[in-house]
Amino acid sequence: MDRSLEIGNVTRVQEFVLLGLSTRLGLRDTLFAIFLTLYLLTLLENTLIVYLICSQRELQKPMYFFLGNLSLLEMSYVSVTMPSLLLGLWTGPYHVSFTACMTQLFFFISLICTECTLLASMAYDRYVAICSPLHYPLLMRPQVCLSLALSSWLGGLLVSVIKTACIASLSYCGPNVLDHFFCDVSPLLNLSCTHVALTELVDFISAIIILWGSLLVAMTSYVAIGRAVLRMPSAAARCKAFSTCASHLVVVGIFYSATIFIYARPSRIEAMDLNKVLSVIYTVVTPMCNPIIYCLRNKEVLAAFHRTVH
Repeated sequence: MDRSLEIGNVTRVQEFVLLGLSTRLGLRDTLFAIFLTLYLLTLLENTLIVYLICSQRELQKPMYFFLGNLSLLEMSYVSVTMPSLLLGLWTGPYHVSFTACMTQLFFFISLICTECTLLASMAYDRYVAICSPLHYPLLMRPQVCLSLALSSWLGGLLVSVIKTACIASLSYCGPNVLDHFFCDVSPLLNLSCTHVALTELVDFISAIIILWGSLLVAMTSYVAIGRAVLRMPSAAARCKAFSTCASHLVVVGIFYSATIFIYARPSRIEAMDLNKVLSVIYTVVTPMCNPIIYCLRNKEVLAAFHRTVH
């Protein structure tokens, strides 16, 4: 039974119903097993990377400092969205209070904005390492790395406070059914019974600044890296560098493509099935692939892992 609060002539929704990723009973069981495995694998990968970076002296470098932050972010990221996804697959549509929904939205926005800026910082780190190796110790000294990481986390929190406050201040008069597996921006805007132009504008501007701004930094860095690699005299060195950059670009491209399509547009999204598919990509697929692409293919990380095992 829907819970609501009557204020004057307006009925305010006090809880939402999340339909989940799928409402088909037979398919839900299979998807639950798949996503539970992916969730545990993601947590295991990122926990291993954080442990190696913290315990191995050879990994006390700026690049691995950012990778450790990324792994902490990924563990937090999947732990915000994956439990509700699994719960929806296990029980079917379920109720979530308004406060719990806004809390999940707050942490989700904060973490996705942090990831955008953190990926840009990592691209800048690689740009300095390859294009200005002599200045690398100065430009990426510990104070600079710490400032970049803190600005990523604090920037994400600031943007999330503003966006969540705008969305929470809207009126939700019913219906209260969210066709999604977690509390996301577009499904909530679709349910609002008040004028959402200002909220959409805030959402669009923040997406432009965070998503497009960080993407511009990342792409500029990778273009400069590509030009530097092409000038390398050794063919083997060029192939190795291009292999690493290509894998990084694939992950960055998938993440930014999905997030920009959903968030960097000044209108509500009506195609919820497409929205859910894209959400799975950047909330499930990229957190699982990032440790493999950035760390577990890295020789220094593999050597540190072998030392730890033996």
